[in-house]
Amino acid sequence: MDELRAQCPWDKKQTLESLRPLTIEETYELGDAILDNDLNEVKKELGDLLLHIVFYAKIGSETQDFDIADVADGICEKLISRHPHVYGDVKVANEEDVKRNWENLKLKEGKSSVLEGVPKSLPALVKASRIQDKVAGVGFDWEEPHQVFEKLEEELAELKEQVEAANQQEIEAEFGDVLFSMINYARFLKVDPESALERTNKKFIKRFQYLETKAKENNKSLKEMTLAEMDIFWNEAKKL
Repeated sequence: MDELRAQCPWDKKQTLESLRPLTIEETYELGDAILDNDLNEVKKELGDLLLHIVFYAKIGSETQDFDIADVADGICEKLISRHPHVYGDVKVANEEDVKRNWENLKLKEGKSSVLEGVPKSLPALVKASRIQDKVAGVGFDWEEPHQVFEKLEEELAELKEQVEAANQQEIEAEFGDVLFSMINYARFLKVDPESALERTNKKFIKRFQYLETKAKENNKSLKEMTLAEMDIFWNEAKKL
């Protein structure tokens, strides 16, 4: 990185801000590789992310704000302070105790809100999941999964009511409540909603592309096919 920063015209120009969108892209590529269970690709994408970490640290060292040693030391100190059940004498019974301790320690470190650590730029679905996880860590949570499902049913009924009333503004608000409740229910089912939805996206893409391929083999465009004809190939794709 020292050589690239000194000798490569592109690397010379980069800043923290210019690298940011590229880092986000690399993170999503890593996420794709994980969902595809492509371990060789996971290895490559981890290397790409490591490059970005080194790059940021290099830029930080040039302004004498921080370097890679500061980054490594910082996370080590944080992990030690956040794990008193490992490095101290605090006793925990399970994972939930660890989560509660984690959030309480963050507040003691000067955080004004348990939600302060949720990035504003997170995609809405991921953000909702993190919000619910955070507040549950300090005890603001349902006690049983059936209570969450009942809340979901309540929100669906309210959405149906607004749809029937054709109140577009309220439809959007209630639809958001339904999604928020679904994401909360996923947490109780121990399902990551982002991963679950992305797996469904990937499944749909594969099936639809199979449908497109079969249509071409039959010298037809999808627009010329009936839904019944398309459904035959769709069911074939599901079996595959």
